[in-house]
Amino acid sequence: MTLSTNRNILRWTIIVVSFVTISLILWNTYIFFQNFKAEERTKMENWSLAQEEVSKVTDLKSNVGELPLEILKSNTTTPMILVSLEGITYNNIDETKAEDSLYIQSLIEKFKSENQPIEIRYKDKVLSTLYYGNSPLLNKLKYYPLALLLIIFLFGAVVYFFYRSNKNAEQNKLWTGMAKETAHQIGTPLSSLVGWIEILRSENVDPDYILEMEKDVQRLQTITERFSKIGSMPTLTKTDIVKETIDSYAYLKSRSSKLIDFDISVPNDEIFVDLNSQLYSWTIENLVKNAIDAMKGKGKLSVAIEHDTKHVKVNITDSGKGISKQQFHQIFEPGYTSKKRGWGLGLSLAKRIVEDYHNGKIKVLHSEIGKGTTMQISLKILS
Repeated sequence: MTLSTNRNILRWTIIVVSFVTISLILWNTYIFFQNFKAEERTKMENWSLAQEEVSKVTDLKSNVGELPLEILKSNTTTPMILVSLEGITYNNIDETKAEDSLYIQSLIEKFKSENQPIEIRYKDKVLSTLYYGNSPLLNKLKYYPLALLLIIFLFGAVVYFFYRSNKNAEQNKLWTGMAKETAHQIGTPLSSLVGWIEILRSENVDPDYILEMEKDVQRLQTITERFSKIGSMPTLTKTDIVKETIDSYAYLKSRSSKLIDFDISVPNDEIFVDLNSQLYSWTIENLVKNAIDAMKGKGKLSVAIEHDTKHVKVNITDSGKGISKQQFHQIFEPGYTSKKRGWGLGLSLAKRIVEDYHNGKIKVLHSEIGKGTTMQISLKILS
């Protein structure tokens, strides 16, 4: 039996035992509530019998014993209303509110719904009717199962979120380790490529070829640094976002399909923000590649930068298939992808870079099925 199977068995055993325990507690609470309610019923029946004894005589001091009087005095908690031909008397009810006849009538209806009224008779004649409600203790006991369920629910939620966060921490640790190992593995052939470029330069190879190779090697170095930074808080520096956007755009344009019509619109002035250049270029790369995939390698893609006094906004617009409004938030969830091939991590990674590391915002600004999508990055401008 594998470790995973043992964990599943243990998990289900705990769930079943917890369910049985909760069921037993709730059942016993219900039984206790019913027994307590029956005892209150007996107490009120005894009270009505004592009232019946009092009704048989006219001279209370000489003809009524001590026991009936003591029983009548003993009820100090259960609210009650006694309706007779002489009028209405009550006990354990707010005297100020009791002056309102409508309030008394509403209480009578409420007591009737809680407990069966008791008729006080003498010689087969109904002298009065006793209406009584649940005592404060019984009312508190009535809500005990709900309070118990709430406590169990909150405890379960705490356990679930602890388990979830612990599991996420383990997954993050695994992904961080894999990313750093990938960066390490890329580093070895990358060093060799740098050496080969120097050899080619000494062999008088066309400088344009060498320049393009150097760009790709620099790109690999950037990717290696990106992976090495995963799991650690990146350093942000005061950077011109206009230049960084142009550089990322130019590199992607030169290595993308010629069937894509690229366009860029940026301000002439510099706009400084707190930025990690490598991670920002990674975000632009993910957004541009998603746009190219949405257009199936053919269409129009534009990058535009606009700003006000506080924020700079980078808009990336494609003429692809577009998405529905229901997907506006889903596309940023890890694992979500509409492509047949892919991990569904690009946009979730972009969201983490922009919002967690740069305190910015990334969202679907606009999208229309069959016409395209505009993604927007918003960052604070440094004063």
